[in-house]
Amino acid sequence: MEHWIWLPEQAYPDRQTTKLSCMVSDGEANYTVAELEKDYRFDGRTVRRVSIRVSGDTAFLLFDGEQQLLRGPAGVGGDFLYNEVLRPEYYATDYEFVPAAPDGVIRFRALVRMGSVRICEYSRGAGGFSLCGTVCFDDGGTAEIQADESWQIRLLGAYSAPYRYDGGTASDAFLAAEKKQPPVPTLPAPIPPCEEFTLPLEDGGAVTAERTGKTEKKYLLDRTYGCYLNVQAEGAPADVTVSGFELEDGCDWEYRLHFEDGGDFYGMELQSVGGLRVTVEKATDAPTRVRIVLRASHYPTPTQAKTVTDDPEINLVFDTCVHSLRYCRQSIHLDSPKHCEPLACTGDYYIETLMTAFTFGDLRLAAFDVRRTANLLRQHDGEMFHTTYSLIWVQMLWDVYRLTGERSLLRDNADALELLLRRFAGYVGENGLIETPPNYMFIDWLNPDGINLHHPPKALGQTCLCMFYYGALGTAGKIFALLGEKEKAADAERRSESLRQAMLALLWDPERLLFFEGLNTPTDEALLGGWMPQNVGKRYYRRHANILAAYFGVFGQKECRALLRRILQNDDLGEVQPYFQHFLLDAVYRCGLREEYTRRLLEQWVAPIKECPKGLPEGFYKPTPSYRFDRSHAWAGTPAYALPLAVSGLKILEPGFGKISLNPSSLGFQDVRTEIPTPFGMIRIRIRNGEPPQIEVPEGIRLC
Repeated sequence: MEHWIWLPEQAYPDRQTTKLSCMVSDGEANYTVAELEKDYRFDGRTVRRVSIRVSGDTAFLLFDGEQQLLRGPAGVGGDFLYNEVLRPEYYATDYEFVPAAPDGVIRFRALVRMGSVRICEYSRGAGGFSLCGTVCFDDGGTAEIQADESWQIRLLGAYSAPYRYDGGTASDAFLAAEKKQPPVPTLPAPIPPCEEFTLPLEDGGAVTAERTGKTEKKYLLDRTYGCYLNVQAEGAPADVTVSGFELEDGCDWEYRLHFEDGGDFYGMELQSVGGLRVTVEKATDAPTRVRIVLRASHYPTPTQAKTVTDDPEINLVFDTCVHSLRYCRQSIHLDSPKHCEPLACTGDYYIETLMTAFTFGDLRLAAFDVRRTANLLRQHDGEMFHTTYSLIWVQMLWDVYRLTGERSLLRDNADALELLLRRFAGYVGENGLIETPPNYMFIDWLNPDGINLHHPPKALGQTCLCMFYYGALGTAGKIFALLGEKEKAADAERRSESLRQAMLALLWDPERLLFFEGLNTPTDEALLGGWMPQNVGKRYYRRHANILAAYFGVFGQKECRALLRRILQNDDLGEVQPYFQHFLLDAVYRCGLREEYTRRLLEQWVAPIKECPKGLPEGFYKPTPSYRFDRSHAWAGTPAYALPLAVSGLKILEPGFGKISLNPSSLGFQDVRTEIPTPFGMIRIRIRNGEPPQIEVPEGIRLC
């Protein structure tokens, strides 16, 4: 049975509960940081290894003596909706280590923060920590350990609020921890913990303040990283301010710390860091020494496939895409370490999944995200905050299955798929189009005519939403057919064709040979709200709906190819941000235009990345003059997927790479090498000008 321990209620009646999410307006955040410790001694027996399962609410950092072991817990996922409702699943991490002490003693210490700070964090509503495990000895014996009332716990009052630390507040005395009943059970996360390493800083991150007043220091990193902050101080009392930024023109986050008599501060909030400003301010001439430590964090990446061309600018694009992807992969996919958005942003995580498939290869995180998103759909009757993103989940479900061969993903999540499709069937009007959704978001990060395409009116969002629904129905038909659900497959196919006919009849302009972005009919007043504006009277012709028409194959390949050429040659159809460039590049590949357009489209990334190669910009065009893009946004990284795909000409003919075909192309490069990780090993292709391609395919893959 799981033991959940926390501060004793009698001693700390006001430190027991917290809001489920920082996105909930009601209730007390009740920010609390506690320290727990326990030494396990085994009478001199030599410990070979320790296997533990550990969790905490809402965030924890676990040590063995001075050796940092891991952070957690693995994220629930979550949405922007229904955050006042307790999530049904929370997760624990399995971990194995060798004790730091040579004498066979395990000296556990944990810092546990109760209270959500970032919007990707979800609490059970109560503080707590759990740890259980097995100690294996050199003599072949074992011993079981478990967090219980024998653990000591104390309140760290210096952690007074998010991003605040007051070392003048003494820590409370240790008390025996109190056993609690967890609000919901803890499940093992099917992924390893994130890896961390210390980033090198000038002078080892040391800042010495010798005199009264302010001492300032600035650190610039070579790239933008996802990091946790640790500050170590000794000497005279001082106020330390650490502010972080991605570029040099602003402040993205700031910690204000007071050290009275030295001490260590541990930040438990992931931050995006391209540089730091450190200010040490004190009132005496006695010296204060501060050391800044940045712990970079990402999901483990033991494998990294590379694509290298004879064009150094394209190589920089590819490398930057891979770098930003690495730090967006934590215990859940993130849009960026700066925003830390929840799993509601499926469009981001679908692109990151495909990027991962062609770079790091480990899709366990993507499969876990598919399952966690299915939980959201189950919990809320198929509804998620972003309507288009909830439909993209269907594509992500199919592609993770296609890439891994994990058929259980389809079987286990078919019920969530049915809930989603049933909800969208309810949005279809008498005209056969989606007419009554709660919103048309998300389309793209643009503001045509001052209208925000994050949550556009019908005239700028309806066709795209219909296209995503059309694609989801087609994919659902394939899933149901594989599962032997013939009636459900046939129903999805009927609905798909009915929607296609309605789009051709009502959204296609036969004179301009283009789809327009939506009807101009009024939106029902009952649907209007913060994310659904009233419709507008202008008819919009833009690239977005037409890209999706080619991407999903609304026409035959020949007609889709002609449609793509029309929109790529027409500058009057407006801009497309990196997010939608993913669908454009994939449409180009699907329609047989990769040799004509892939390299040209990839070159759009060159200028913004050369301007600042520290990380991926969120967009090519600012939606408003004052908007500040982040520089760690992996949805902009589709070249890490599109380039190796186009070079290889890969088609997966059996799920899990059991059977594939390759049709390599140089794309106009004089020399290009690409690698593609598979469950059987690395596919390698090299193409030199005037020479036949060199192809290596691992044993176990049938090449057709």
